Amino acid sequence: MNESKRYDVAVIGGGAAGLGGALALARARRSVLVVDAGRPRNAPAAHAHAYLGREGTPPERLLADGRAEVASYGGEVVSGEVASAERLDGGGFRVVLRDGAAVEASRLLVTTGLVDELPDVPGLAERWGRDVLHCPYCHGWEVRDQPIGVLATGPLAVHQALLWRQWSEDVALFLHSGPEPGDEEYEQLAARGIAVVDGLVTGLEVRDDRLEGVRLESGRVIRRRALAVATGLDVRADFLAGLGLATVDLEMGGQVIGTRVPVDPSGATEVPGVWAAGNVVAPTEQLIGAAAAGVRAGAVINADLVAEETRWAVAARREPFSAQAEREAAESVLSDARHGL
Repeated sequence: MNESKRYDVAVIGGGAAGLGGALALARARRSVLVVDAGRPRNAPAAHAHAYLGREGTPPERLLADGRAEVASYGGEVVSGEVASAERLDGGGFRVVLRDGAAVEASRLLVTTGLVDELPDVPGLAERWGRDVLHCPYCHGWEVRDQPIGVLATGPLAVHQALLWRQWSEDVALFLHSGPEPGDEEYEQLAARGIAVVDGLVTGLEVRDDRLEGVRLESGRVIRRRALAVATGLDVRADFLAGLGLATVDLEMGGQVIGTRVPVDPSGATEVPGVWAAGNVVAPTEQLIGAAAAGVRAGAVINADLVAEETRWAVAARREPFSAQAEREAAESVLSDARHGL
């Protein structure tokens, strides 16, 4: 990272959204720096899915290819974590990393993603992204026709169970800490052949590094090959406080399930010059959607810079004409004075 250089855009976050935005900006001949903390949300997953043209690609390979593509157009990608960001008096921003390095940029694109907060059940974290899952569109095909459990922790659990039923006829809803389903919900579950299991879930049964079952507080074990959970979705955005940019609650089904950075349809935040894209804005967005949002934000940022540069160019063009007019006026006054007018 060139600390003496002022970049057109600093992209904070090196996932699909950040690299997508950086690629669009680099191809627009912008100087762009990507700061990547190296903690992608999908790191535990073996493969990325529903990404057109790259179906089944390991996430790390997808990101490595993205970094190479950004670099091929002159973009820079560095490893590091942003500690703070602030607006400069003369315009633009200063971004400071945890190691003390700092860089200036005219615009910021925030694509730091989020952290999944798992329910407090022993064993979930170790199986996360493997056979403890959250998204049927990301993982449903891989566990199709297998016994699937859904861990209820909120009011959306019934909807979640009905959704996973599309991939398997053997789905069980573990009520755990979730609310009791209503009569209509029980009817829906029964109509779809989804079993409802009472009691708290206290752990998982694993054999040969594979999920075998879900253990209840009573000691009973229900055979399952996959367990779907709803996670808390907390975005990585603490460093934005210095810009006066705050997160807001993310609600779904009347329940707060996380936080997000509010933006307009272009990705612009309420702070002029700062855009955001990807899971930091839309926590439930899939990988390909995050990449698309980054590209869209990158194009809008470039257009914003073009508009600013055009204003500067017009002002610079007018300045010589203004100076010439002043000279001509002064010469006219002198001429009149010479002639006694």
